[in-house]
Amino acid sequence: VSLDDQLSKYLPDYPKPGADATIAQLLNHTVGVQSYTGIPGWMVEAKTNRAYTTEQMIAEFRDLPAPSKPGEKWAYNNSGYVLVGAVIEKVTGKPWHASVDERIARLLGLTTIRYGVHEGETPNMAKGYTLKEDKVAEASKIHMSVPHAAGALIGSVEDLAKWNAALHHGKIIPAELYAKMTAPTVMPDGSTEDYGYGIAPREVRSRKAFGHGGGIFGFSTDSIYLPKEDLFVAVFTNSDSPSASPGMVMQQLAALAINDPFPAFQKAALDAKAVEPWVGLYKVKDGERRITVKDGKLFTQRTGGSELEAFPAGNGKYFYENSLTWFELKRDAAGTPVVAMYQQGAVTPEVTAGAGAIPAELPVADVPRATLESYAGKYDTPAGPLAVALPAEGPMTVKLGGQQAIPVLAVTQTEFRLVGVDARIDFKTEGGKVTGATIKQGGRELAAKRAD
Repeated sequence: VSLDDQLSKYLPDYPKPGADATIAQLLNHTVGVQSYTGIPGWMVEAKTNRAYTTEQMIAEFRDLPAPSKPGEKWAYNNSGYVLVGAVIEKVTGKPWHASVDERIARLLGLTTIRYGVHEGETPNMAKGYTLKEDKVAEASKIHMSVPHAAGALIGSVEDLAKWNAALHHGKIIPAELYAKMTAPTVMPDGSTEDYGYGIAPREVRSRKAFGHGGGIFGFSTDSIYLPKEDLFVAVFTNSDSPSASPGMVMQQLAALAINDPFPAFQKAALDAKAVEPWVGLYKVKDGERRITVKDGKLFTQRTGGSELEAFPAGNGKYFYENSLTWFELKRDAAGTPVVAMYQQGAVTPEVTAGAGAIPAELPVADVPRATLESYAGKYDTPAGPLAVALPAEGPMTVKLGGQQAIPVLAVTQTEFRLVGVDARIDFKTEGGKVTGATIKQGGRELAAKRAD
């Protein structure tokens, strides 16, 4: 198999434009086909809690409109890896996971790495959990044929470490292919995406690294490898909504292992008057940042994001809960107030000066209650179910998936802004009936289809 082979060589009946995608484009998420996990209303238990063959999985997305041409755009795409699995099966005449077992796991002595369909007969297999209405509950059910070659493997952190050592020390593929696998993806306009073939360039405390995470109903994971230090860290958690992300814990462990830990902060009292010179608008890459003080608390908000409370640590330093990011409010050499933001605990900060006052919010439109009632209900989106509710008192709320319900305020008769989140929702009607909505956030749009 060549990385330059087209999918049509192995799946001659697959429709264009996806048929023209190369193996490399399947691997680096520029394939351009519809990712099945992004199909509105697809990732629900009624669809996921049953077995699929490879052909049945492909049938779920093969005839859907292509979001882009192969190689044109980068977008994480689980369908691409289902197709990778299908190519393996065409070449070997065996299930994709059988090839993983025979060609990799057995040869490396990875005794726990196996096809997830066998989790019921696996000793010490963890049970997956989630949060529902802020309470711990069993995760939604999913048959492990559903993630297919995009993520249907289970195993221990010890065996993942053995696999990692074999991969990064030349025991799996030759140096030429390893270099391609770990290099960023170059796009047609010359820009790059920090993703190779199933692995992504990263860093820990300014050290070069490679890594990848994973998530499924009831589980979330992350891992990272620092080549210079020959250090590997993996964190597995049997929850899809843990209190601390595996990626953050992973970064902290890696930093401790190289004796360069992230700063640790303790909460101090906020001097609201002292921070007044820094309240306002700041221009940053891809948007803006707002700093506000409300009810004696300091908040920051990026374009397309939610308001985040920042806690003072003294000496002009501020931090967030469950985050490695922190910042300083200080003055530059000319005495101008600036914000020095240490994203994900970076060694070198992003320094920005103020760009003026925060614009006044738009007035709230008066929308009849009967109209609001017509919007209330359930909607399907690629990111999960959307619930729009209208309480007996108070504003209408929207709730996406397992997130908290967020109040919304009317901008027009059909468009509403989310309180505390830089996002809007616009309801669509046809023939006098509400048929769907569009969530707009950070320059992206998420379509929602009426489900009830």
